[in-house]
Amino acid sequence: MTANLDRCEIRSVDPEKVELAKKRLLDDEVYAGLAETFAALADSNRAKIIYSLIGQELCVCDIACVVGVSESAVSQHLRILRTLRLVKQRKEGRMMYYSLNDDHIQTLLGVCLEHVRHG
Repeated sequence: MTANLDRCEIRSVDPEKVELAKKRLLDDEVYAGLAETFAALADSNRAKIIYSLIGQELCVCDIACVVGVSESAVSQHLRILRTLRLVKQRKEGRMMYYSLNDDHIQTLLGVCLEHVRHG
């Protein structure tokens, strides 16, 4: 018989703590955006794309070479990452270059990587 460790052995609710925690919650839209961001990073190719853009901008063909997937696949991933404002694009002539949208993205990825490495 296995014990269910996710359950309280004694059912007791602390109304003050529950109320404080409820008051600290943000709007549901904020958590939806957070979940979408983490879902985008849940794909290893998108995480590689983000990582490859740290400190530099790259075009689709360069990203495809770095990540090891087709340019078409990279374009699909970039569309998702742009929609979530994780990457931005800049056009120069006929070339489109991609970079991280802001420093928060690099920080987020760095914190996640540190968690994975020291978990």
